[in-house]
Amino acid sequence: MTSPGTAPTIVVVMGVSASGKSTLGRKLAQRLNVPFVEGDDFHTPRNIARMSAGLRLDDADREPWLHTLANWIRDTSRFRRSAVVSCSALKLPYRELLRAAGPGVWFVHLDLEIEIARRRITHRSGHFMPEGLLESQYEDLQPLLDDEPGLRVDATADAETILDRVQAALARFESERRGTATD
Repeated sequence: MTSPGTAPTIVVVMGVSASGKSTLGRKLAQRLNVPFVEGDDFHTPRNIARMSAGLRLDDADREPWLHTLANWIRDTSRFRRSAVVSCSALKLPYRELLRAAGPGVWFVHLDLEIEIARRRITHRSGHFMPEGLLESQYEDLQPLLDDEPGLRVDATADAETILDRVQAALARFESERRGTATD
């Protein structure tokens, strides 16, 4: 995924709960032959307890989680490793913090309508995020901007179609970083 002399790429798969971040992140990491890291694993026990109880997180609650993720990105980049990580990264300041942690941070925003997210969240098991917090995530969501490094994709598209689009856009990003052109 990264050529010699180019800083590693950290792909952050972002979006609201039930948008498919972990599923797509695992598939993308496998396709790129890099590690996948579940961003939810970096949450503090307090945050998990709050969300499990249906209490929304505010910026102060998310701050330690985001700093831990940023430190992971910094360490991973320092060791010249590329990886894929899932993280809601709902707000621009969150993404700016993550992007500042390494020169090759690139985002995939899985865009999903709330009705579809609600349907997905009610059919999944083993996750601490209750359906009742979905509204607050959409209230907090600041979609990926055109000038941010990354790609916004329809999360309802076929996984292979999404992966193909992501891989092509990622290749362009890496080519631009190396200063070479791609078709």
